[in-house]
Amino acid sequence: MQNTINLNEINMLRTEVELLMRERQSLLKVTGAAAGLIAEMDSHNLPLTTVEAADLLATSINSLTEETLQDALGAVNAEIVD
Repeated sequence: MQNTINLNEINMLRTEVELLMRERQSLLKVTGAAAGLIAEMDSHNLPLTTVEAADLLATSINSLTEETLQDALGAVNAEIVD
């Protein structure tokens, strides 16, 4: 009986982890695409409200760890060019 409960718990946890990993991958793609968009923007040709929104997005992206940012860029096959 105890083994059945443990196996059920293990299967539930496995399912949850797989769901979280798929969600992480989706979020990495969105983040990578957003980082690429911000990197290519020319803020001199945009309305102020758009610049403000881009600044908020850029601030959020810049708060990521280097590893997460690299994972995000890798998810969309982008790279940082210095």
